[in-house]
Amino acid sequence: MAADLTSAEPLTGALGDNIVPGKYRGVAVSRLDIPLDAPSFTGHLLGKSAYRRTRFVVARSGPDTAVAQVWRDDPDALFAPITRVRVIAEPGDCAYVHSPETDTAIPSALAQAAAAAPTGRSAVVVQGRYEHVSFIVNPRPLRIAVREITPPDPPKLLDQARRVLAVIEDLPPIELVPDIVRLADLAAAHPSDCYLVPCRGSGFSPPDAEVYYLDEHPPEHRWTLIGPERSQQIHESFYGDRADDAIDICPCQRPPVDGPLLTKCSQLEHEIRADDGQVTVPWGASLSQVEQALRALARAWEPSWERV
Repeated sequence: MAADLTSAEPLTGALGDNIVPGKYRGVAVSRLDIPLDAPSFTGHLLGKSAYRRTRFVVARSGPDTAVAQVWRDDPDALFAPITRVRVIAEPGDCAYVHSPETDTAIPSALAQAAAAAPTGRSAVVVQGRYEHVSFIVNPRPLRIAVREITPPDPPKLLDQARRVLAVIEDLPPIELVPDIVRLADLAAAHPSDCYLVPCRGSGFSPPDAEVYYLDEHPPEHRWTLIGPERSQQIHESFYGDRADDAIDICPCQRPPVDGPLLTKCSQLEHEIRADDGQVTVPWGASLSQVEQALRALARAWEPSWERV
């Protein structure tokens, strides 16, 4: 991108997917009274004095928005003339979105905000939290399925992954796709007068059925165990044998999906497991482990993205 690009030709087609600025503080916003077609925008910028950190200019003229990348020959001066310009998006290819809750430093947040933009726009400028402005070009986030159990609601692993993506600046744009297993649906498919579930924290309370909690070590009943393999092992330790009637809820035992998958397994205690495009974390995974899993999936699926 360091070539001489003073041409007024729009160069959006030369860019890949998921292009975002490395730092939003390098994005300047200017309101202009000129047309924002590439020749007019380029001619206006060349020779103008720009601040040392300015690498991009988002221009607004009436309802129109355009984005350009700029260079200065003197990198040390506090202000220096712009000597090269690359028009990234003209008005017909650029949308402007005001999303006050979006942290524009987060690639995934930019991609999510861009989803609200009109279709057919290759670049989306986002005015977000703290009134900071940034943009994303050709947003095509990596879609990761997150398979989890509910209740609780929101499902814990999905909520953890969302919290991680809300603060991580160096992951590619990622969209989480819920793949939720509902205990109520499993119970409805296996009706019983009595259920045993791992703990009260499951929030499982079907109507017209008794519910016991394995972590409380209740007296043994004729029940249907709803839990992962670890629950069967605990049942055997408590009562001398495995439950005769059981529903394995471990998400990692369900059929694979066509694409990257984040899930969990009760048999893992400390490590995460990555194989065949799927990453599995322990049942009680920490936020750090969830972040590791998301990074592993991003590496495995190699989404096209670039911070410029």
